[in-house]
Amino acid sequence: MLICGIKISHDGGVAVIEDGRLVFSVEVEKLENGRRYSYLGDLDRVTRILASEGIAPSDVDRFVVDGWYTRGADGAPAIATRSGGDPLELPVAWYQDGVGTGGPVERFTFADHDFGAARGGYASYHHVSNHLMGAYCSSPFARRGEDAMVLVWDGGVIPRLYHVEARTRTVGAAALGLPVMGNSFADFSSQFEPFHRDTSGLDADEVIRHHLSIAGKAMAYAALGTVEETAFPVFDDIIAGFSTVSQDNAKEIGEKIAVNRDQLLPGLSNADLIATFQAYLGDLLLRRLTALMGRRLPWQRPSDLLRRGASWKPNLVLGGGCALNIKWNSMLRDSGLFADIWVPPFSNDSGAAIGTACCEMFREDGRTALDWNVYSGPSLVPGGVPAGWHVRPCDERQLAELLHTEGEPVVVLSGRAEIGPRALGNRSILAPATDPAMKDRLNHIKDRAAYRPVAPICLTSRAAEVFAPGGSDPYMLFEHHMRPGWAERVPAIVHLDGTARLQTIDERAGSVTGRILTAYERLSGIPVLCNTSANLNGRGFFPDVASAAAWGGTRYIWSEQRLYTRLDRPASAA
Repeated sequence: MLICGIKISHDGGVAVIEDGRLVFSVEVEKLENGRRYSYLGDLDRVTRILASEGIAPSDVDRFVVDGWYTRGADGAPAIATRSGGDPLELPVAWYQDGVGTGGPVERFTFADHDFGAARGGYASYHHVSNHLMGAYCSSPFARRGEDAMVLVWDGGVIPRLYHVEARTRTVGAAALGLPVMGNSFADFSSQFEPFHRDTSGLDADEVIRHHLSIAGKAMAYAALGTVEETAFPVFDDIIAGFSTVSQDNAKEIGEKIAVNRDQLLPGLSNADLIATFQAYLGDLLLRRLTALMGRRLPWQRPSDLLRRGASWKPNLVLGGGCALNIKWNSMLRDSGLFADIWVPPFSNDSGAAIGTACCEMFREDGRTALDWNVYSGPSLVPGGVPAGWHVRPCDERQLAELLHTEGEPVVVLSGRAEIGPRALGNRSILAPATDPAMKDRLNHIKDRAAYRPVAPICLTSRAAEVFAPGGSDPYMLFEHHMRPGWAERVPAIVHLDGTARLQTIDERAGSVTGRILTAYERLSGIPVLCNTSANLNGRGFFPDVASAAAWGGTRYIWSEQRLYTRLDRPASAA
């Protein structure tokens, strides 16, 4: 079965699954240097994206559209979009599950638009369901036929806990009862500099873009501060005063503290407040999960409890935008509550097209596990040699030698792009991590704030030697600390609080980046390079060499065994 998943709203994209295998996932922001969080635009774009992959709409068995919170003229869920240039109100499923009667993975069908599938019409699933099924179906637990609990915490959603039983392919739900929503950290942080901004003059699209950009930056900025746990009861008291759980609560908490900070939390800087609130939210989540795990859950049968015994621990899967917070992920991993934990690299809305296709695969194709590869994004756009640049053949070993001897950052564009928001080697800027000035240099050329970290990419076989805990972390989703002596050897990848957002790469996997890093280690003895995304500020990854050359932030660009050198330095120096 060929299934096409579609995300129309922010982080728009198109993904295709064929017989349980992810064929591709194209996020709009990764096309033509698109703006971060781009909308899909005209629905005709679906046909164009399919055509670029050699697929006709009539080849598709099922089109599936992500659910959303906006309403149409009749009050039912609908997304305002366009088709053939004309305005269109496209009906979709509700944003959250529990509205209908079909359970967490309820299927809705519509005939309001024809994407061209052989059977006509389209299906739609709750937005929350796409996070649920995209996270579980991509997990090693699904591949091994194991059950798992799935925690979905996304913007505008109270944390929701589910259980997927692999054998029966059933999904149950339990309420966590937390009084905070997924937008809380960003909304709180937006009340303090450097994230406070008057958005009254912005249109709705710009307000959303601003909001979506805050959480990741605030997570980095928190490293400038200190967590003050004595402030936790202050947050508890303010939240207890709210009559309902609302998307506006966190903003109101921030406003109350901003106005009364000398009385409520004297002496705390903005960075202290942001760091403390981030830690508070993680602590609140962990406390609630600990209490919930201590009693029988709705989907547990007495026979299950007897069979598993008191020492049994479930697998945990994390989905939704909050699963990109490496501190919360690490806290849950280290809690001892769970046997194992999985976070997909596309846990936020960048994976919504994949997730909604997974819902259809799970419901209608009888499959539980998704066969996928993180390098399933757009292919590189071919082109000639940009004006003002020299090109020569260059293999991975030669590139490693250049990195080692010259100490220069290099844009690396190879194969298909990564899916999800983080560069993982195919659309990266790689640089030696041994120069303490390299982090500032990379932040400068990328026009980023000085507090932003630069991630390390490290050979999996040596990660535990350099980082604690180290081990395998191929998608930059957990927090690591530096082992003694290594912060001095690779200072460019050490964050302000002494941590690192590590990506590990297995040298046995045969990837281009793995070969570069392996060759670099043989030359230098250092198994670590800097890795930051290759993109214009506020845009998706570079789609081609021409874009990286026009940007001009680095002297070198490496792509498909060719090294491009800017001619403002003699080519012989390459």
